[in-house]
Amino acid sequence: MNRNLPRFTALLLCAHFTCAQADFVSDSSATLTTRNFYLNRDFRQSGAPQAKAEEWTQGFFAELQSGYTEGTVGFGLDALGELGIKLDSGRGRRGTALLPYGPESNQPVDAYSELGLTAKMRLSKTLLKVGTLMPVHPLAYYSDTRLLPSTFTGAYLTSGEIDNLTVTAARLTAANGRDSSSNDEISYAGQRSNHLDLLGGDYALGKHLTLRYHRGELQDIYRQQFAGLIHVLPLGQGLSLRSDLRYVDSHEIGAGKAGKIDNRNFNGMFTLTVGAQRFAAAFQHLSGDSAFPVIDTGTPYVANLVTYNPFTKANEKSWQLRYEYDFAALGVPGLTFMTRYVKGSDIRTSTVSDGSEWERDTDLTYVIQSGTLEGLNLRWRNVTYRSGDGLTQQLDENRLIVAYSWKLW
Repeated sequence: MNRNLPRFTALLLCAHFTCAQADFVSDSSATLTTRNFYLNRDFRQSGAPQAKAEEWTQGFFAELQSGYTEGTVGFGLDALGELGIKLDSGRGRRGTALLPYGPESNQPVDAYSELGLTAKMRLSKTLLKVGTLMPVHPLAYYSDTRLLPSTFTGAYLTSGEIDNLTVTAARLTAANGRDSSSNDEISYAGQRSNHLDLLGGDYALGKHLTLRYHRGELQDIYRQQFAGLIHVLPLGQGLSLRSDLRYVDSHEIGAGKAGKIDNRNFNGMFTLTVGAQRFAAAFQHLSGDSAFPVIDTGTPYVANLVTYNPFTKANEKSWQLRYEYDFAALGVPGLTFMTRYVKGSDIRTSTVSDGSEWERDTDLTYVIQSGTLEGLNLRWRNVTYRSGDGLTQQLDENRLIVAYSWKLW
């Protein structure tokens, strides 16, 4: 790739906006991230459509962020490019969400890609972005759990004009999945909608407490209201307790394209940090007649979202225990360990009145600290998932992920 091309483009835009090169170009940055991802999912239940899903892929993610033009109103332009390449897969082993596959052939594609542009405007403490977006929002959270991150298309505004209050307003009109090259209408349960509207804010009461409220409407499908609380209680040197409580109320609206939606989800996590160790406990309590709705290319913003399962089925009650350790305390910086167990029960479906499920995850991660490969991230993830009491899915899974980022400038 010609590294001078983004700078040349930025210079032309600066001339157009009669801005100083120092702000638009010198404040710009560019990174290239590579991710090598192997996933092996072994289906343990009898009668599964395929014995396993197994794919190996290589991904590239390039991101360019400009500075802003001078003046009361500053303008900028961001760009991203994504490329996923098949290293090993097959018709009988597809379905890991690492690669898209043809609807007729069921054969995984050799490569897929996306190019996105985002115009941005800054006025005082208000920022508007229009174009390709990767929002971190409780009702529209992009997914980065496979080879390449998912994206949305739309307009996203954040404003901090009032002290301690961050206001968010957005309209998202299209989405690109984590294993897709196309931008499609935003959807839920396969039912497409013209747009998802978001409005809300986060208010900081001092340094340790944040209150949150957000409202979202997926046109003709559902309305959601989110309320949250985040509190950090310092307990001494290297000791703190973090509380994260969330409540979401969801109902169908308009034409109700996805049918009746009736869900209330109260969940939270408490995390105790003791030096190099973290101990966490989480819960989720779902009520109502339907599962917790999440847009098809998004990530459920819930405490018990783990590697494979979010534990968001209709009426489900679940709890989690989690432990983390940073081996820097033992003289091995860069090495971290995590293990967790989640148990769900009281699940209701059209055929099950009291289903159950559980998942056990283990992560071992090492980031090389020095030398030629400094910053190289190596991760092994192991998953065991079982369901029962009328639910029959069983699987064992391993993920091997190698990632590295270059700061181009």
